[in-house]
Amino acid sequence: MFNRILLAIDGSPHAREALKYARDLALLDGAQVILVHAFEQVRTYLGEPQEGQVVARRVASGYEVADDAAKELQDAGLEVVVEVLEGPAADAILRVADVRECDLIVMGSRGHGTVTSLLLGSVSHRVLAHTQTPVMIVRAAGKATG
Repeated sequence: MFNRILLAIDGSPHAREALKYARDLALLDGAQVILVHAFEQVRTYLGEPQEGQVVARRVASGYEVADDAAKELQDAGLEVVVEVLEGPAADAILRVADVRECDLIVMGSRGHGTVTSLLLGSVSHRVLAHTQTPVMIVRAAGKATG
């Protein structure tokens, strides 16, 4: 049923729970898992040397989160592709899901968002509003949202 499952990952408890669902679904169908981690764009007013250092730290941190998840999925015998991108998380998820022709998007109900997400709406709401791809939103056990 699924050939490519996009898993949005940010290291939050909800994303860790989403990983379990994505893993189990991918194992059922032998699907490839596309891991997506996005980090906020670095402001250019920092200046070139500092800006480059901040981007490098954020990319390294993003790969650390994504690689941990990828290892868990690979240990289960799954094929995994990692995408670490700069920019708004919802836009990155939507773009990768489209380009990679994903059959399902799996993501946590809440992540490590910013205060802006409270004003502009959550990543999951934006993804739901702008995709034709089925979306599974997972809440971590024992974690109430609201």
